[in-house]
Amino acid sequence: MTVRLTVDRAAWMAHLRSTAAAYGDGLVPVVKGNGYGFGRPLLHDLLTGDLLARDTATGDPGTGDTGTGDAATRPGMVCVGTVHEVHDVPAASTPVVLTPTLTAPGDSRAVLTVGSIDHVHALAGWHGSVIVKLASSMRRYGATPDELGPLLAAVTGAGLQLEAFGVHLPLAGNDTARLAEIRAWLPHLPPDAHLWVSHLEPSSFEQLRGAHPTRRFRVRIGTALWHGVPRRGFLHLSADVLQLQQVRAGDTAGYFHSPVRHDGTLVVIGAGSTHGVAAPPPSPPGPLHSAGAATASPFHFARHPLPLLERPHMHTSLAVVPNGQPCPRVGDRVDVQRPLISTVSDELEWT
Repeated sequence: MTVRLTVDRAAWMAHLRSTAAAYGDGLVPVVKGNGYGFGRPLLHDLLTGDLLARDTATGDPGTGDTGTGDAATRPGMVCVGTVHEVHDVPAASTPVVLTPTLTAPGDSRAVLTVGSIDHVHALAGWHGSVIVKLASSMRRYGATPDELGPLLAAVTGAGLQLEAFGVHLPLAGNDTARLAEIRAWLPHLPPDAHLWVSHLEPSSFEQLRGAHPTRRFRVRIGTALWHGVPRRGFLHLSADVLQLQQVRAGDTAGYFHSPVRHDGTLVVIGAGSTHGVAAPPPSPPGPLHSAGAATASPFHFARHPLPLLERPHMHTSLAVVPNGQPCPRVGDRVDVQRPLISTVSDELEWT
């Protein structure tokens, strides 16, 4: 039983370097969650080397409370998801926590995110640096222009160091809309404030910097760095076929004794919910085996989908290949079409 992420090492490394070069010294890598399918430790190890040749400074030190902090004296900055992911960030890097915490951490190494006065109050007794999150059209945590003044006063009153401002932009829409959201915030920020943005193409990020040469911008990049957008061909997710069994229409199989709809081959695949592998919702909604439901599947073989008998469970999934369709053999690998950010691989294979 193996879910395997296969990586073309040379192509992947070339992509990492070209992406880093395209964003230049404004790039802040993101390493969060499951490490984009690679595991966080591996990505942190890459960043502590000279792989991306990053300029880690965000500006001159000693500029007060206008969102510049002391970043010029910090080790390379890397964004992580939560305070629970700080522990595996190497000492050579400075973790920047993207999600606000309601419990103050035990040390002040990390730069935390605050988007409301409640987030500041939760850090009572903690002394360190923060990024102030600004509201965007995503409508997640973040201060509106009217809330920004009181929030900054709370940050100062709590003895926290303001590192920068940050705005998290949606994936929906395009860079024109995202740039418009950024520009709408600029009149509300000090002229020497640092602003961290997200989800911009390199050309759009360069356009932003060129249009506002006196301001300092940084861009957080995760998926586009580690996977490419859309995901590039140097990454391939697969799972092993463990067993085959002939079945006939009307037979039942699986945890729920789901009915087989066609004569064919029951394919037992070594991947399931433990790996984060799930079936897309059927259309129309309902059980995968209900009449009229499309048996959507994340598994493919020979460019054909492998229709699921029922939803993947734990370490195993069941698919039924109708007679006459390409069918894998025991030991073959089938393609797994799932986002790497929600998939846990058993094995990382380098080619």
